Amino acid sequence: MIWNPSGPAARDYVDGLASAGQHHFTASDAREALGVSAAAAKLALGLLARKGIIAQPARDFYVIVPPEYRSLGCLPAEEFIPSIMHFRARPYYAGLLSAAQYHGAAHHRPEQFQVLVQHPLRPIECGQVRAAFVVRKRLRMVPTQFFKTPRGKIRVSTPEATAIDLVGYRNRVGGLDQVAAVLAELADQIDPQKLVSVAQTAPIPWVQRLGYLLSLVDSGNRADTLRGYVRSEARQSVPLLPGVSHSQAPKDEDWKVFVNSDVEPDL
Repeated sequence: MIWNPSGPAARDYVDGLASAGQHHFTASDAREALGVSAAAAKLALGLLARKGIIAQPARDFYVIVPPEYRSLGCLPAEEFIPSIMHFRARPYYAGLLSAAQYHGAAHHRPEQFQVLVQHPLRPIECGQVRAAFVVRKRLRMVPTQFFKTPRGKIRVSTPEATAIDLVGYRNRVGGLDQVAAVLAELADQIDPQKLVSVAQTAPIPWVQRLGYLLSLVDSGNRADTLRGYVRSEARQSVPLLPGVSHSQAPKDEDWKVFVNSDVEPDL
């Protein structure tokens, strides 16, 4: 199909969506609305992208960039991740340091917005915005809650699930010192009973290490119920820091953890 001169211009189409409160659209949406070929739509949208009016965080998916975010070159990740995951039909939740921020651990902003998914996805680079995807087994079992954003709502792991993921993916958040620091800030938000329930979605070594770190950062009695779970489920002791020798390390009997690393929370 050739360009239809009587149809709406691409800028008019985008402005109309923005006026209606719509912050994203797909390539097929635009092509249908403009009444043009795929090549013509791509050309028209490319011109708008070069002007900073829209951005393309993923193939065939565009976001409308309001003036306040033009210097960023994209919407903030939290404002388009829910829409892009819906477009891809992929379950997800914002997790790790990104989730910790929603729960009050505001001193540990990640360089990339961190999203947990079932299957590998390429990272997103959109202007100055970065989003990283981390594969989480048993993703659908992990408890989440919704937080409002200026353009909708986003699914985020609960404080308890965030705590467990931080331990399990310590290398994605800066190591054990960083994990301990974030746990110290999250502690007041953690419900001991919910923590045991969430523990069942993760490998038991994650839970053993989490229990030790919660005790280390003086989280009150929040680890007490978890201790009983570890005693009944843990079949062997594990090193606090995997991949490092623990033959001479002292053992924490409560958590069945060989303490082979000195953890100093970066508070």
